[in-house]
Amino acid sequence: MAIISVTSTSVAVNPLKQSQTVGAVLAFLGLKGIMPLLHGSQGCTALTKAVLVQHFRQAIPLSSTAMTEVATILGGEERVEQAILTLVQRSKPEIIGLCSTGLVETRGDDMGRFVKEIRHRHPELDYLPIVLVSTPDFKGTLQDGFAGAVESIVREIPQKSSKQDAYPTQITILASSAFTPGDVQEIKEIVTSFGLVPIVVPDLSGVLDGSIEDSSSAITANGTNAAQLRSIGSSVFTLALGDSMRGAAQILEQRFNIPYEVFGELTGLAAVDKFLQALADISGVSVPEKYRRQRRQLQYVMLENHFYFGCKRVSLALEPDLLWSTVSFLRSLGVEIHSAVTTTRFPLLEKLPIPSVTIGDLEDFEQLAVGSDLLITNSHGVAIAQRLKIPLYRQGIPIFDRLDHGQFTKVGYRGTMQLLFDIGNLFLEQEIKVKH
Repeated sequence: MAIISVTSTSVAVNPLKQSQTVGAVLAFLGLKGIMPLLHGSQGCTALTKAVLVQHFRQAIPLSSTAMTEVATILGGEERVEQAILTLVQRSKPEIIGLCSTGLVETRGDDMGRFVKEIRHRHPELDYLPIVLVSTPDFKGTLQDGFAGAVESIVREIPQKSSKQDAYPTQITILASSAFTPGDVQEIKEIVTSFGLVPIVVPDLSGVLDGSIEDSSSAITANGTNAAQLRSIGSSVFTLALGDSMRGAAQILEQRFNIPYEVFGELTGLAAVDKFLQALADISGVSVPEKYRRQRRQLQYVMLENHFYFGCKRVSLALEPDLLWSTVSFLRSLGVEIHSAVTTTRFPLLEKLPIPSVTIGDLEDFEQLAVGSDLLITNSHGVAIAQRLKIPLYRQGIPIFDRLDHGQFTKVGYRGTMQLLFDIGNLFLEQEIKVKH
């Protein structure tokens, strides 16, 4: 059981966390034909867009109600209404993801009432799902905003169906912010190999993976479409990937009586074994031979390279879901967790098999990481790594000084091997430097 400590500083000098709006917009981008709409100032939208563009290195569709000082004082309902009508006319979205920001949350705008009254005045919008999520940036973090958006999606769009309408091979996969577009693609391939039909919410694999589309559009060209989202009520099972997806899975269970299982990580031998066994149980299909072979390859790689990892000290600064997954993987290789910093208090943190977890920022991380053999955090940790003269392995958001993050894969047996090689090579490089 880890002891949770919270930094006592009154200001974040070197912030680690991103705002909830970044997480919510990221989740919405995994839906086809969506236009995320931020109700707030243009600055809030510009900052959110800058983080995502910097990380994924591609255009990000995003709109704003562009609240001014006067509009903030008088109320923003008219701005929201005008923004929705303008988007419908110009971009023709299939879904609108409406996010609040710190500005309007502080003022106290009743967003639920806004949407209800706009729909009453404009019945022509009845066909259009408007998914509302509260994302004030003065509390919570990227993972909270992402999870909140997914919960709003599964609460708003899926429709009830009779038992006769259930699809015996369709399952719902709720993928948390800890998974890259490459991870989601690998997960889909694994699931389909068992004869199952996955509906991934959100599906970032065809949107933020760097692929080139045949035509340009102001809305997303790929991802989970509205018809698929409506059919989620007919799935036979829900796989929640990341503990932050537990709430969304519980909503589906309450609404449609769909059983679920939560997987905290899909990296590491035992974690992948458990996932494949679950898929075999759901589908009634035995594990395909190609994964049995990949498992044997991973066993060999772990056996041959474990001495590069044994007793190494690693410090991490990551969002809770990603922290849990990475810590579990490293400990399976004999690594000592020197220190762990995260962004927000989360029930899962206390179950981490390490002495303590600090809820803080990168300034705390720099102080705690002294004496480590490796640092793991996002690209904002580069300066820290240089000052401490400790190698850095980049994980999380944003990563802006590497080219492969959108397609990077750390899940499944192959992804586990790639992660093992990446980190092992850093340790090997350090050993070679010491010898010379």
